Amino acid sequence: MAGFGGEAEITRRSDNHHPTVWGDHFLAYAHLSGANEWEEKEHEDLKEEVRKMLVMSPSKSLQKLDLINIIQLLGVAYHFENEIEESLNNIYINGYEEWIGEFGESDLHPVALSFRLLRQQGYYVSSDVFKKFTDDQGIYNKVLITDIQGLLSLYEAAHFRVEGEEEILDEAMKFIATHLKLMLPKLNDSLAMQVNNTLKYPINRTMARVATRKYISFYQEDKSCDQMLLNFAILDFNILQKMHKRELCDITRWWKELGFQQTLPFTRDRITELYFWSLGVYFEPQYKVARNILTKVLCFISITDDIYDTYGTLHELTLFTNAIERWNIDASESLPSYMKFVYVVLLDFYSEVERELTKKNNSFRVKYSIDAMKKLVRSYFEEAKWYNGNKVPTMEEYVKNGIPSSSTPCLAIASLLGMGNNEATKEAFDWIATEPPILVASSIIARLLNDIVSHERELERGDVASGIECYMNEYGATKEEAYLEMKKIIENKWKDLNREYLKRINLPRIWLMPVINLARIAEFVYKDEDAYTVSKNNLRVIISMVLVDPITI
Repeated sequence: MAGFGGEAEITRRSDNHHPTVWGDHFLAYAHLSGANEWEEKEHEDLKEEVRKMLVMSPSKSLQKLDLINIIQLLGVAYHFENEIEESLNNIYINGYEEWIGEFGESDLHPVALSFRLLRQQGYYVSSDVFKKFTDDQGIYNKVLITDIQGLLSLYEAAHFRVEGEEEILDEAMKFIATHLKLMLPKLNDSLAMQVNNTLKYPINRTMARVATRKYISFYQEDKSCDQMLLNFAILDFNILQKMHKRELCDITRWWKELGFQQTLPFTRDRITELYFWSLGVYFEPQYKVARNILTKVLCFISITDDIYDTYGTLHELTLFTNAIERWNIDASESLPSYMKFVYVVLLDFYSEVERELTKKNNSFRVKYSIDAMKKLVRSYFEEAKWYNGNKVPTMEEYVKNGIPSSSTPCLAIASLLGMGNNEATKEAFDWIATEPPILVASSIIARLLNDIVSHERELERGDVASGIECYMNEYGATKEEAYLEMKKIIENKWKDLNREYLKRINLPRIWLMPVINLARIAEFVYKDEDAYTVSKNNLRVIISMVLVDPITI
C-alpha cells in the first residue's frame, strides 16, 4: 500500500471494509423542519390525554401496571417520568408483598410484570414471588405452558435477575425458552413474530428505539389496542425521527467536510451506524448536544481502533501513543501524515467542545474525557505489543486490558459531556472515573460479545488474540468450550450489572442509564455478527426502520 505524502512504502494489514451503505442519504435532510403547528398541537393534546389516563387509573392495580408497561414499550414514557415513578413507588412502599401475595397460582402475568417494572425502576423486590409457580423441586408448573402472556412476562422479568437467583430465574428462562419454541408452530403469525422477537431481543438487552419501533407494529396489530395511545406513540416517534434525521445530516456533513474517508481509506466509514449507536444511549430531545458530541467521540474511537488493529506499524503506534499522552499540538510533528491528520482533528474537536462547555461553566468535563481517551489508547497499544510480540495473554491479563479496550469507559464519560448542568455534575464524572463495578460489568459484556462474533474474521487477518484464543490457550479448551465460557461470563456480568443498578442508593438514575445502555447496544449490535463492521445486512434494515421510514397510521 502506498505511503502518505511521499513516505516510504510499508506493507500493511487491511480488513477490506465494505464502503458505507448510506452514501449521502442523510445529507438530503438539511432543510427538514421539525413538527409543524398542527403536529405540535395534536401531540400536546394527546399527551395530556395519556397523562390523565395514567393518573386516573386505579393505584396498585393490574390496570395501572399494564398501562405503564404499554407507555414504556411505545417509547413515550419519557414524557411521564414523574407520574410513573410516583405510581411504582406507591406500589413498592404500600404493602407490595401483601398485594402481590393476593394473586393466585394462575396469575403469572401480573406477578412477573410488577416484578420487572419495579426492578427496572431500581426497586429491589424478591424473586421469591415466583415460588408459588413451582413445585417442591423448583420445577415450574406445566399448567403455565399455555399462558403465553404470562410466559413472555416472566421471560422479560428473568433478565433483571441477580446472582443467587439461579434456581428460580435461570430455571424460568430455560423452561420458557423450551416451551415457547415448541408452541411457535401453533401460534398465529403476529403472535409468533412477537414471541420470536421477545426470545431474541428481551427488553433489558436491546436498544430502546428499536424495541419501540417493533412494538408499535405489534400494537397496531392488537385488536384491543387503545387507538388514542397508539396515535400518540406514532406521532411522537415520527416527530423524534425528523429531529434525529436532521442531527444525522449535520454530523454527516461534518464527517464529509473533514474528509476522513479520503484521507483514511483503510478505516470503517460508518458515520450513520455511529450516530445510531449514540441514539441507543439516549434518544430524547434534550440530549441533542450530547448525541452530537458522543457520535464524534465514537468516530475517533473507531478510527483509532482501525489504526491500532491493522494499519499502524509498531513504531508508528509508539509515536501516536506518546503524542496522545502529551496531548499537545507540538507532538504532531513526529507523526506520519495520516496520524497527524487524526491527531490534529482530534485535538481541534476537544478544543471546540471545551469552548462550548466554558460558556456554561462546564469546561472541567473535558479533562475527564481526555483522560479516558488516553486510557483507551494505552489499552489499544498494549494489544498491539501483544500482537507484535506474538504473545497470548492470560485471561486475567486480557480481561483487565479489555475493560478500557471495550471503549465502554471512554464512551460512558463522553456520554456525559453534553448533558445538562443538573444531570452531569462534577460528582457524576468523579464517580464514573473510578470505574465502578457497574461500568466494569458493562465493559466486560461489550468486550466479550465483540470477541465472540469477530473471532473468526480476526483470526483470518492475523489479529491479536481475542478472549476466545486466550481461554483456549490457557485452559486447553476447544473453540466451542471457549464460546460457552464467554457466554457464561457475560450472563454473570449482566447479573452484576443488575445488582449494581439496584444498589444505587444515592446515585441518580441518569448517571447509570448510559452505562446500562452501552451494554444493551453491544448485545444488539453483536447479536449474530459484528453488525457494525459488516453493516450492509440486518443493521441496514433496522436503521431504515428507526431513522428513515416514518410510521403510517
